Amino acid sequence: MASFARVIHDYQNGELSRDELVAQLDSTLTTEGLGPTQLLEMLGSAHRKMPLPDELYVEVRRRIEQLRVSNVAAGGEETGIQTTIEIPSLRGAGRDSSASAANAGMAGVPPHDQIKGTGDTLNNRFVLEECLGVGGMGTVYKALDLRKLEASDRKPYLAIKVLNVQFRGNPNSLVALQREARKAQVLAHRNIITVYDFDRDGPIVYLTMEYLSGKPLSQLLRTPGYQGMPVRAALPIVRGMCSALAYAHERGFVHCDFKPANVFLTTNAEVKVIDFGIARVFQRPEEESDATVFDPGSLGALTPAYASPEMIEHREPDPRDDIYALGCITYELLTGHHPFDRLSATQARNADFKPQRPANLDAKQWRALRATLSFDRQTRMPSVVRFIAEFDNEARAEKSGTLVKAGFAGFAVVCAAAVGVFALRSGPSRQNAASQDVDGSKVVVAQEASSPESSAVAPTMAPSAAVPVAPSAATPVAPPAAPPAPRPALTLAAVTPLLAQVPCSALAASTQDHSLTVRGYVSQRYGAARLKNALAALPGVDALTLEVEPLADDKCDTIKALAPYWTHNWQAGHVAALNVRPPGGQLSEGDPLVVDVTTPGYDSYVNLDYYQLDGSVVHMVPSPRAKDNQAPPHYSATIGSAGDWTISKPFGSEMVVLLITPVALFDKPRPESESRADYLHALEARLAQIGGKYGRDHIVADFAPITTKPHSP
Repeated sequence: MASFARVIHDYQNGELSRDELVAQLDSTLTTEGLGPTQLLEMLGSAHRKMPLPDELYVEVRRRIEQLRVSNVAAGGEETGIQTTIEIPSLRGAGRDSSASAANAGMAGVPPHDQIKGTGDTLNNRFVLEECLGVGGMGTVYKALDLRKLEASDRKPYLAIKVLNVQFRGNPNSLVALQREARKAQVLAHRNIITVYDFDRDGPIVYLTMEYLSGKPLSQLLRTPGYQGMPVRAALPIVRGMCSALAYAHERGFVHCDFKPANVFLTTNAEVKVIDFGIARVFQRPEEESDATVFDPGSLGALTPAYASPEMIEHREPDPRDDIYALGCITYELLTGHHPFDRLSATQARNADFKPQRPANLDAKQWRALRATLSFDRQTRMPSVVRFIAEFDNEARAEKSGTLVKAGFAGFAVVCAAAVGVFALRSGPSRQNAASQDVDGSKVVVAQEASSPESSAVAPTMAPSAAVPVAPSAATPVAPPAAPPAPRPALTLAAVTPLLAQVPCSALAASTQDHSLTVRGYVSQRYGAARLKNALAALPGVDALTLEVEPLADDKCDTIKALAPYWTHNWQAGHVAALNVRPPGGQLSEGDPLVVDVTTPGYDSYVNLDYYQLDGSVVHMVPSPRAKDNQAPPHYSATIGSAGDWTISKPFGSEMVVLLITPVALFDKPRPESESRADYLHALEARLAQIGGKYGRDHIVADFAPITTKPHSP
């Protein structure tokens, strides 16, 4: 680990970017083993030799101040740092006077009112436990919500962004944070971090958001020795970034500071775009009457290495600004280095810098990526959707593979038809006799030999040869015997009425000739044996396969409300699926509730609910922890692997339900937990509305029964 002095020296000599300096700063300060006073002296000495940018100096100094705050909060001794230490400067009186003014503003103010750090508490509720990172607007901490902890909430942690001191001094900072929280509500998407609210504690202004476990993409890209990754490994990250940006652009937002530090890779292998803090609306709706009151672009927070030329030149924001940054990040992800060696876009343009084609890209991929890196908006890739469509070779291959399979299928049909025709022409007839009048003569088509004599003659005849036979009144030709009438095949129409009469059940049937398969759920009171006897007695059933699970009677209200949609799901080929981990659904106290979800082949809304034994329903998706529940076609996701929900008493037979709808299920968010009776009453009414407008066949459901038990000692 490099020393604090070495990190500052490397930055001053151009070996580290500002982002790289910030990324290394916290761990360096923590492991340095020096007190804040010594660190401030080292900072001042380095600054006198080669002055740091104003905002960076203040940021580094603030972080050193946080060490003192954290030490005292943890029970350590006060190190006696003076908050009026002069900020050294060699850049003239203007800077000295401003620095002195900044310090004068801090003098006489209690340190805890100016700086909040690890170990401090905001509003007597949020305990800042760990520094997660620093952005252009502020520092992000992992925080413990004491109110949730007191209520035994299963997920008491969240992330808090505390505004930087210099940002906090901006009179519009609170307005900026309010805008960010407001925009985040609009940008509720699975690849965009969920923002809850904003507040202040005295002069401290902060934002609360979901806590993510993982690391920023910048940390991956700055890993020593990183030289890029294969396209196939990078594609999920690129898809996630594109999905988030496309969603934002469709709603009129440009990120305006898209960079690796604002792309988060979670431990669940999800991509989350964070910090829409300076995003500016490029499509201002008429009702946005206050759109011009505050322009977050006035804060000047952008990252030159990823900012488009238009952003650097302070032109109006455009989605193609984000596309330029997306191209830089994608290039860096694939190669391990920035396409323009971290020069700003205007510097690279003036130097006529042309990026080199990565060796692992085919021609079509390179054309798509190169178009994102254009210095001119007019020739830059026009949309994120088009970029990923041209860049995603796996999606193209899958589409091509589908066409190839279709071609092979058609070829197979043609071949089968040809073989059938050949067999018809060359194979002997299996009828005893087949005759036809041709020009008044009786013609007998060559038939399958039934005696040695006819067997000897048949091979000498042409395949379609016909021998005229004179009619004889004495020996009339007997008409061919009619084959026995085939038994009618078993149909679902014959099975469905019986299944509909089974109380407290969700059953789906499939038939093939005279075989019947029935799967699903049946109440313990009715019993699988009774169902089997009733099905076996149906006319036409020669073989019966029964795959049903018993359900306790307390599930009947849930089954009654959702069985039609479960049945439709399975009759349609199980287009939506829900599976619990581990398979079998046997869970103990303290185990995380983890489920895998797949969606149908069309855009949909995912609703995931945990029906508990105590008569309550916990809404897993959507919920305050997972607001976005829109899903693209054939989407797969694992939910709960971060320990969002854990098993607790009461224990017994419970159920998780997946419900897919074509539109949002409810207009307003429901409480995370509520009475099952109340929820089912509202659910049945809403599903009737959706079914009446969009058709019941667009609503599907799947069930996953689980069995919970106390933890074994």
